[in-house]
Amino acid sequence: MATIDIKDSSGKKVGAADVSDGVFGIEPHPFAMHQVVRSQMAARRAGTHSTKTRSEVRGGGKKPWRQKGTGRARQGSIRSPQWAGGGVVFGPSPRSYAFKVQSKVVKLAMRSALSSKNAEGVFHVVDAFTFEKPSTKQAAMILGNLGLTGQRVTVVVANDDVNALLSFRNVAKVAVITASEANTYDLINNTAVVCAKPALTWLEEVLA
Repeated sequence: MATIDIKDSSGKKVGAADVSDGVFGIEPHPFAMHQVVRSQMAARRAGTHSTKTRSEVRGGGKKPWRQKGTGRARQGSIRSPQWAGGGVVFGPSPRSYAFKVQSKVVKLAMRSALSSKNAEGVFHVVDAFTFEKPSTKQAAMILGNLGLTGQRVTVVVANDDVNALLSFRNVAKVAVITASEANTYDLINNTAVVCAKPALTWLEEVLA
């Protein structure tokens, strides 16, 4: 089994945790991560872009000039696509860009992301976040003790740790999520991941 050092909020090592090789020690699968991240990004698109066809543009009911005898090209409507202010040919219309990825591929992508961060040595486990009340200053201090000040960090907190969630969310360049919200994009879109031990246990149980 793979072993990950556990640190306290001051950055000192206080122990080690044996974690599953199947979650933190696999060969990363780039294609699975690519597919899942594409799916996540596609689902976030609003898809509200819209244009009007010639049948939807206001006006243009009367033929602009007679068919023959003017010396000009024949025209049936001032709302034809070739006219300024006319309809658009094959323009975009509202749609959903979302597409599904198999759940086993989603889990493989998350295992790949965790294994990759662990192999790079940028996956940090903190024994527990002990916030008596929300404190951005204390959250920033914890990241400083881990040597992560100013870096783009994803913090994974326990599902019921509201104080930690509220403390980290206002720290610059920090994305904070609960263990149940963990996803491939948030796990790889950073330079380091900081995970609370309860969240680590939850992730291992779900992904093993």
